[in-house]
Amino acid sequence: MRNLPLLFILIGLLCSCEKEIAIDYHQVDPLYVVEASVSDEGMTARITQTCDMNDNTTSSHISQATVTISGSDGTTTALRYTKNGYYKADATGTPGVTYRIDIDLDGQHFSSTSTMQKKPQLNKFRFLWKKIMTERFLMSELLFQDIPNEANWYFIHLYRNNIAYRWSVCRDDMDPNKELQQFFSFDREGSTGDDMLQEGDRLHLEIRAIDQRAYDYLYSMQLMENTGTNPIQNFTGGCLGYFSAYSQVSYDCVYHATDVEEAE
Repeated sequence: MRNLPLLFILIGLLCSCEKEIAIDYHQVDPLYVVEASVSDEGMTARITQTCDMNDNTTSSHISQATVTISGSDGTTTALRYTKNGYYKADATGTPGVTYRIDIDLDGQHFSSTSTMQKKPQLNKFRFLWKKIMTERFLMSELLFQDIPNEANWYFIHLYRNNIAYRWSVCRDDMDPNKELQQFFSFDREGSTGDDMLQEGDRLHLEIRAIDQRAYDYLYSMQLMENTGTNPIQNFTGGCLGYFSAYSQVSYDCVYHATDVEEAE
């Protein structure tokens, strides 16, 4: 990807990266939604139920499910309910292990699998002014090292003041084993909109190495707005949502206008 002209890379990324993960499922009847993960920080599952289109609320929290996660290494962990639809366990994942989540709820059974990946390496994160045509745009550039000698998929999530701000998924099919590059565009110079970074904003960046099943699901989410359909199925049993076992590296910084560099 680094070998392509920067302008074409920027245009493509402006079209493909998303501002935040807002799942607007296209359906009428209520359905269960599961967002679950295994990482080096623990195991989590959030279970909600979409509401009827005539209901003004967006979802309801589910507290009566039985949730277990088992690994190909022989481990089995029961997740306990905490609050707001969340089920958690302190057990952490191991790269290379395939995990299976099983959920029993109201006579229904949902399951999915995911293989935990190795931890990625962040090389550089910076802010840039980039001129595109006749205007300058404030952007961030992320450089991170691809995990060598294997196929890899990544989920990149940027938070602003603890609120989801930008996200994207990418894969290493163009530059395997090399440094990968991801741009996020914020707004054009002079913009006063709420979406523009402000002096002192706190930013939290997460880079997750995910498996192909999670990548395919998240990539299909990027297409939702244009296709008017739900993401692809990640669970068996008919629920919405996805399960991902991943390793993650994070980075925190504070935005200062004086730190913004001019792109070459």
